[in-house]
Parts: sequence; structure tokens; C-alpha cells
Amino acid sequence: MIKELIIDSSPNGATIALLQDKQLVELHKEQVSNNYTVGDIYLGKVKKIMPGLNAAFIDVGYEKDAFLHYLDLGPQVQSLLKLTKQVRTGGYQSKLLDQFKLEADINKSGKIADVLSKGQLLPVQIAKEPISTKGPRLSSDLSIAGRYVVLVPFSETISISKKIKSNTERSRLRKVIESIKPEHFGVIIRTVSEGKGVTEMQKDLLDLIVKWETFMTKMPATEPSKKILGEIDRTSTLLRDILNPDFQHIYVNDNGIFEEVKSYVHEISPDLESIVRLHKHREPIFEHYGIEKQIKSAFGKTVNLPGGAYLVIEHTEALHVIDVNSGNRTANKENQEDNALMVNKEAAREIARQLRLRDMGGIVVVDFIDMHKPQNRKELFDWLREEMAHDRAKHTILPPSKFGLVQITRQRVRPEMNIVTSEVCPACHGTGTIRPTILLMDDIENNFNYILTEQNEKKITLCVHPYIEGYIKKGFLSQQMRWYFKYNQWIKVKSNPSYQMTEFHFFNSKEEEIKL
Repeated sequence: MIKELIIDSSPNGATIALLQDKQLVELHKEQVSNNYTVGDIYLGKVKKIMPGLNAAFIDVGYEKDAFLHYLDLGPQVQSLLKLTKQVRTGGYQSKLLDQFKLEADINKSGKIADVLSKGQLLPVQIAKEPISTKGPRLSSDLSIAGRYVVLVPFSETISISKKIKSNTERSRLRKVIESIKPEHFGVIIRTVSEGKGVTEMQKDLLDLIVKWETFMTKMPATEPSKKILGEIDRTSTLLRDILNPDFQHIYVNDNGIFEEVKSYVHEISPDLESIVRLHKHREPIFEHYGIEKQIKSAFGKTVNLPGGAYLVIEHTEALHVIDVNSGNRTANKENQEDNALMVNKEAAREIARQLRLRDMGGIVVVDFIDMHKPQNRKELFDWLREEMAHDRAKHTILPPSKFGLVQITRQRVRPEMNIVTSEVCPACHGTGTIRPTILLMDDIENNFNYILTEQNEKKITLCVHPYIEGYIKKGFLSQQMRWYFKYNQWIKVKSNPSYQMTEFHFFNSKEEEIKL
């Protein structure tokens, strides 16, 4: 599988496209104005305790208070509260936790009012970005993510990714981390750590320890509801999480970001530094690599599949609904059951791509074409699970119901990617009405008067729809000839098939459009 990353930079931020075998599978937008990123740590201030919800609303500077549930406090929240108080009052000087005495874990079925109180300060981490009318979702179970490991304060546990199957490798990684991890810090070993040496693991862990020390240094002076420690930008986060030898190219259209990306890739994976390249073509980067066209075809209510089938994607407040339609595939010679299985498998591949591409989260219900054979339903379920295995977001897929419905839950941590693919009609400008066609020639002549007499333009060209061109040039005493006698100069008339019926434009002798 060939992977490519295309980064389109603009003054408002950057759009990042991930391609697999030239097909767009993920699209991320990083906006300059977006102040809330998953992983950021804020010094939150408790605004309100909600015993009925067993949750609290926390002020982190957002227009709506953020939500913190009791289950998201983390077992060691008492240790975090104690450390915060001691650091801000100057009672604890060390940057690590070697001199800190941990508190007991809180009860899993306890009440939030027993732990937090109004006005209390508590470091919290963004778990979900603000979505729709909701504020951010928080967690006080802090963690700092690196490329190979995740650092977890107030813990002694070493956890290893379940995707690392080899017991020998798991044992080796555990021994490596045990020898270098600081006291009172837990570590989660990520899947990409498999096969990595002590030097790489140690460097990654030391970088995270430096970030923790930065957190400890900033905490005493940080004002309530302000950011203490920021996550790296979306581009670097994406590279940190997915960069592997399968990547062939990373293209960037901005010199500044090019240098940043090249430096970051050199830092985390020096052997891949050469794949980072600067886009120097005049054509916009997304158009050059065919991404713009893929975006227009992949977003929208209806998504067409190569075999003639299509998906209809609807969004509601509570869930997403995807309907699979066979389209003209019903005309194929295969029997109905085999045809349904073929269409469903093709649709399942596209659905897995659409979930990643749009970053759809929550509950997704898919209405596949009915299949009567249990082995076909199982084959479809296994096929969908295999296609969804590439998705980095946590998800659960239930087997098809007797109605042919498949239910999927997918983790949502940021707003869904939504791109408007329809365009405003150039004839009516979105109003649904156009100027009367009988007045078209009057409109053109009024502009002639302005261009030829007031602006004194010479050798102008009128560009219109082909039907209008035929009308203007029709007959010996044509409309074009009448204009020649009236204005005492020949007006060239050209057609453009892409124009709407009543659309027209004027061009000067240098073929530059005359703005009216």
C-alpha cells in the first residue's frame, strides 16, 4: 500500500490530505483560530457541580463551560489535586514525582461532589473538541503522547498495545521501559514501538519527560482557565501517529511548513526525511494531485460507486444513516443473492473510507441490500471489519440484523468534516430566478454603450453561449452587422459552451476580461 500526505497551506490554516494508492482516505483541517485541540492541558476552574449528572462544568476559557464526568476524573485525581495545590503554593519544588507521595485511588462508583468543589483549580485535558453547540469534553486522567510511548503521571503501570502479538517482543519492550521510566509514571507502549531499539525508545520517553517538566514549570504562573501545555499541531500529530515506511511522498506548498515538517520527520524518523518535498508547480497543490476532484465526488448526500451502485448518506442530530442502493447493477446477469453480496462488499469498502474521510462519529446505521443466506451476511460482516481495521478511531461493529442493518459506533473527538460540494448557480446567483431573456440583448447593448463610449475601448470581444452566438450572427443583416453600423467598429463574437444561456462577458484586445 502506497501512502502519500499532501499539505495545502493557506493564511487561515492548513488542509491535510492522506492518500492510499492515490485514493483520498482522510482529510484534516487545521485552522489558525482553532484554540482547542485534543491533548491540550488547561488549568480548569470548577464552575458548577451537577450531582444529577455526576459531572462538573469546568471553565477553560471557552464560551460554553466544558464537561467533566466523574468517570473521566481518573483514579489518581486526588494526587493531581494535591500536586496542583502544592506546586501553586510553592510547597513542591521538584519537576518530577520522585519526591511526591501518591494519594489513594478514588472509588469507581463514587460521587463527583465528594471530589470536586466550586471554584477549585484542576488541570484538565481536552478529550473532545467543541462540537456543534457543546463545549469541550474533558478528562483529568492526564497523558502526554509521543511517537512510541505515552507518559501517564501518578501510575506505575506499563501497558503494551494489544496489536503487538509476540510475547518475546512484549517482554523485551517491557524490560526496556522498566529500565528507563521515572518513578510514579506509567507508560503505554504504542504499536509502532515494535522492533525499535533502546535508543529510540529512550529518546522518545525523555522528550515526554521534558514536556512534563515544562508543565510543572508553567503551572504556578498560569492563570485559571488558560492553557498550560499545548499539543503539537495537527500536521505533526498526524505524522507522529501514522508515519511508517509505507509512505512514499509528503508534499507541502509552503516553505515554512516544509521546513517544519522536514525537521520533524528528521527528528522522529531520519530515514524518511528525503520523502518530504516542496510543491513548486503553478497549479494549486490539491488540483495537481487530483484531490480537489476527489473531494467534490466524495462529499455530498449521494456518493457513486465504480460499479454503478451508490450510497445515500443522511445526517441527523442523533446518528448517521447510510443507504446502499444497487443502481443499474440490478441489470447484471448474476442471481439476486450474489449480486447483492457483490454490491454490499463494494459499498462496505466505500463506507469504511467515508467514515474516515468525513470523520463521522457516534452511531452509524447502514442499510445494506437484503441477503437471505447466513454465510453471505457473515462474509459481509467479516469484510466490513477487515476494511475498518485501517481506521485509527475506536469503533465497534455489530453483525447484520435480520433487517439487513449494520450498526457501527465510532469515536468522535472533533467536529465532523463537512464540505459543501454544490455551487451557486451562475445564472441566478442562488435566487432561483433570472433576468427575462427578452431583455438579454438590451443588457448587452447597454454595456456596449458604456465600454465603447465612456471607456473608449477598441477591438472588444463579446463571449456568449453558442445559441446566443448563432442568434447574433444569423442572416445577412445580422445583429452583429447592426452593431457595426451603430458603433462604427467591428465587434467580435465568440461562444463558450460552459456559459449559462443568459451569461455574457466582454474582453479587450489583450484578451483580458473587462470588469463591469
